[in-house]
Amino acid sequence: MRLISLLNHYQHFPGFVYDKARHCAESQTIEITVRPRRGSKPVCSCCHKPGPGYDHLGVRRFEFVPLWGCMVVLLYCMRRVDCRACGVRVEAVPWGIGKHQLTKAYMLFLAHWARKLSWQETALSFRSTWDKVCQSVEYVVQWGLEHRQLGPIVAIGVDEIQYGKGHKYLTLVYQIEQQCTRLLWIGQERTTESFDRFFIMIGEELTKQIRFVCSDMWKPYLNVIAERCSQAIHILDRFHIVAKMNAALNDVRAAEARRLARDGYEPILKKSRWCVLKRKGNLTEHQRFRLRDLLRYNLKTVRAYLLKEDFQQLWEYESPTWAGKFLDEWCHQVMRSRIEPMKKIARSLRSHRALILNYFHAKKQFSSGIVEGLNNKAKLTMRKSYGFRTFHVLETALYHALGKLPGNRGKSPGDGAFFSCADSRRWILCIMCRCSPPYFPF
Repeated sequence: MRLISLLNHYQHFPGFVYDKARHCAESQTIEITVRPRRGSKPVCSCCHKPGPGYDHLGVRRFEFVPLWGCMVVLLYCMRRVDCRACGVRVEAVPWGIGKHQLTKAYMLFLAHWARKLSWQETALSFRSTWDKVCQSVEYVVQWGLEHRQLGPIVAIGVDEIQYGKGHKYLTLVYQIEQQCTRLLWIGQERTTESFDRFFIMIGEELTKQIRFVCSDMWKPYLNVIAERCSQAIHILDRFHIVAKMNAALNDVRAAEARRLARDGYEPILKKSRWCVLKRKGNLTEHQRFRLRDLLRYNLKTVRAYLLKEDFQQLWEYESPTWAGKFLDEWCHQVMRSRIEPMKKIARSLRSHRALILNYFHAKKQFSSGIVEGLNNKAKLTMRKSYGFRTFHVLETALYHALGKLPGNRGKSPGDGAFFSCADSRRWILCIMCRCSPPYFPF
C-alpha cells in the first residue's frame, strides 16, 4: 500500500490507476498492475486524440526504476483505439513510448547515471543491459536535440580529435561564451565538406550573429571560416602555436644530439627533453639544475630554447600594434638564426600574422583553451567506455556528456508529468529502510 501511495504521488497519470502490487521472490521482481480508470477513453498513438475502444491486447511489461535491488515492472493490457482519422491503432500510454520496454522515467534514470558512470557500469549497477542504457541515452539526446535552442551564438571554437585507429577524426564545434559552454555539432572527418555542414545546420541567420571564431591552423577550417564567417574575428589557437614551437625545438634537440653522438662528443643533451620543453615554473629541482648547466654551452638547442622563451612575451601585450611589432621582430631574429625548424615556424607565423593578432583585437576574451578542455572531456567519454563501435553511438554519447541538452536536468523529456532524476533518487531513498544494496551507486 505504501508503494502504491508513493507511485500515485510521484507518478500519477490521469486516466490510469495502480491496481495492486506483488513481490515475486524467485525472480526478485515487484510487479505493479495498472488498469485504465473507469470511463476514460484511450488515446490514439498517431494523432494523440481520444477515441472509442476497440479491443484489448495481451499483458505488456514496462520496466520501471528498480527498488531494494528488485526489478520493478508495470503490467498493463494495452487497448486498441477505433480512431476515425487513423483507423484501429494501439493506444498511447503516458509512461511509455512506442514499443520500448522501458518506461520514460526509467530511461531518464539510466541516462542520468550514464553521464556519471560508463554505460556498462550503469547497466550492471541497476540490473539492466548495455543496449537498454544505450536506448535510454538515445531517447534523452534525441528529445534534447529537438527541443534545444541554438541561438544566439556569439563565439564558437572548432577543433578535431582522433576517435579510432588510423586517421579517423571528428570535427567538434563548441559554443565558448562565458555564460554558455556546450557542444553544438559533431561531424565525421576534418574536411571542408564536413565543417561546412555545421553552418548549413545553424542557418545563415545564426551564422551572421557569430562574432568570434577560434580554431587552429588546419587549412580546411581556415577556408570555411573565411567563406562563411567573414564578419567574425578569427582567432588562432595559441595552444597549437606553442605546441608546434615545442615540436620544432624538440626536432632541433634530437638532431643535434645525434650529431654530437656521431662526432664523438660528450652526450650533454641526453635526457634533456623536458628540461627545454617544460615551462620554468613547472620544472623540478633536478631539471632546473640540469637546464642551468645546459645553458652554458653554445648549442643550436640552447639558442632555439631562448627564442622559444622569448616568444612567450607576445602574450603579455595588450595592444595589437605593439604585439605585431614584437612578432615581426621575433620572426626577423629567427630567420637569421640558421635553425631551420624554427625558421619554418617563423614563416608560418608570418603567413598567419593577422589571425594571431586577432587574439589582441578580441581583448584576450576568447581562446581555444576552453576548446582543449572540452576535448579532454570528449576523450574521457570515449576512454571510459573503451571506445564505441559506430559513429552514431559515439555522437550520442558526446552530445549526452557535453551538449547540455534540455532534459538532462530539471523537467524530464517527453509528454506527461513525471519526475526528474533528482526526485527519483529522493523518493527511492525514502522508501529504503536500510542502506542501499552494493550495486546502487548512491
